[in-house]
Amino acid sequence: MDNLISFLIAAGIILTFLLLHLRKLKKREVQALEALEKGKLRSDGPQSQHPHIDATYCIGCAACTMVCPEGDVLAMLGGKAVIANGYKCIGHSLCAEVCPVGAITMVMASASMGGDMPYLTREFETSVKNMFIVGELGGLALIKNAVNQGRDCIDNIARKTAALGGARRSPDIYDVLIVGAGPAGISASLRAAEKKLNYITIDEGEIGGTVAKYPRQKLVMTSPVEFPMHGKFKKTELSKEELLAFWQKVLQRADFKCRQGEKVDDIKKGQDGVFTVATAKAQYRAHAVLLALGKGGSPRKLGVKGEELPKVMYRLIEADHYVNKKILVVGGGDSAIEAAMGLGHQVGNQVTLSYRKEAFSRIKERNAQRIQESIRKGRVKVIFNSNPVEFKQDSVVLDVGGKTQTVPNDFVWIFAGGEPPTAFLKKIGIGFGVQDLTSAGGREVKAAKESALVLA
Repeated sequence: MDNLISFLIAAGIILTFLLLHLRKLKKREVQALEALEKGKLRSDGPQSQHPHIDATYCIGCAACTMVCPEGDVLAMLGGKAVIANGYKCIGHSLCAEVCPVGAITMVMASASMGGDMPYLTREFETSVKNMFIVGELGGLALIKNAVNQGRDCIDNIARKTAALGGARRSPDIYDVLIVGAGPAGISASLRAAEKKLNYITIDEGEIGGTVAKYPRQKLVMTSPVEFPMHGKFKKTELSKEELLAFWQKVLQRADFKCRQGEKVDDIKKGQDGVFTVATAKAQYRAHAVLLALGKGGSPRKLGVKGEELPKVMYRLIEADHYVNKKILVVGGGDSAIEAAMGLGHQVGNQVTLSYRKEAFSRIKERNAQRIQESIRKGRVKVIFNSNPVEFKQDSVVLDVGGKTQTVPNDFVWIFAGGEPPTAFLKKIGIGFGVQDLTSAGGREVKAAKESALVLA
């Protein structure tokens, strides 16, 4: 009798855990279906780098779905990981790193999606031999990716330079000329110094590139990365100010060779294979050119009447400089959301966010949660399905669902993206189309399969 009671108790415990597990699986599948439905709003799919899942080797552990900072990029369906919202992926690569059987590799967008991206090989080389592109311009977001690519690309150039020996090296011809002093350019410059290459870096703006223009205290890094001439930077959260200060410290130690305030106007390759890089101030010659320009370019304008007014701006640096103001923010991406929330936290501000679509669909998960909280607390008012049609001195006229609405206004910020330097790239001979670039954070498919077979 005692044995029977013990058996029943054990069976009850096992059954309870089984039911809880089945309920958890059911809940997970419901969440996956919801994510897939939400993903259908963006039928154009992944825009650049994204995970590729080999279902043959996926063991359904769900680890990949739990590490992505962007939320529901991946989901579990039928016991396998699937891409639910690929357009949200910005290349963290954490899913590939955490997969215990290597079933996930990071790949670029399809040819149809990558048609407006410059062609790149796995070594970051363009269609012009010895001209390279790294960072966001090549299709990858995230400072971590830019740093990794800048470092790895210089390693490749250093190998080529070493193979040439002293045959082609000349003191008046640089081994590599780096265009851009943002995250990728800084990383490349440090690595070039570390490899004792004869290099020069040119930038038309300030050190830090786009990062230097971010709002104050913006969180810019959320995962560790290895910086040349420093090693592994293990801090998991880094603000704009902390990153810029760190760069300045390392660059001073490395004797950073940079010419600021020079915009590259043209790049030509001679019959001897040497590039001539022209700016308004000088001409430089180099065996290799590395473009780390970034993708944003000049801010994209709306072409709306009154857009030339001084109150209309395209970049927010110090949100706390604006108090007791009536403010309109135009856009639906992360920059617009963050600007609206930052301005909404200042004393007395009345912030309205105008977005042309019916819902936010391409913002980070944490921003999606925070903007809802700001709306609930009345700090930000959002008007969906709206477009500005005229900016006036003390108001803005919006088209809201086909009807005009006038909103009192002191300042306007427009976040409509930037005009990428496509024309310049085509001018210097770079081809566009299908890319052959594999993320440094991803794993080779062959290695993934071998790992899975060993575990099996």
